[in-house]
Amino acid sequence: MSQNLFIGSLAYATTDDSLKAFFEQIGEVASARVVMDRDSGRSKGFGFVEFTDEANNQKAVDELNGKELDGRPINVNLARPKEDRPRRDFGGNDRGGNGGGNGGGSFRQRSW
Repeated sequence: MSQNLFIGSLAYATTDDSLKAFFEQIGEVASARVVMDRDSGRSKGFGFVEFTDEANNQKAVDELNGKELDGRPINVNLARPKEDRPRRDFGGNDRGGNGGGNGGGSFRQRSW
């Protein structure tokens, strides 16, 4: 698996295409992706870039970190590998097997 670059402090106006074009001054870009918020559809302010030649990664960090893209200075770093995080269970059956407990106390059980 090839090493990606993490790009932080992106302007909300930055698109996949403008990100790719900016990094092509270093070398051929295999992929460029601005991460979008699933609910609002707006940029989360960061993205990832992958070069076809990994040798360009360090060159991009050295030359483009702190440079301005779409009116904002960006942060360029080597991306950390995605960790295997445990899946979060939203099923509610994680409190001793009783289906989620008492539901937060808004309903008072009768004791007769």
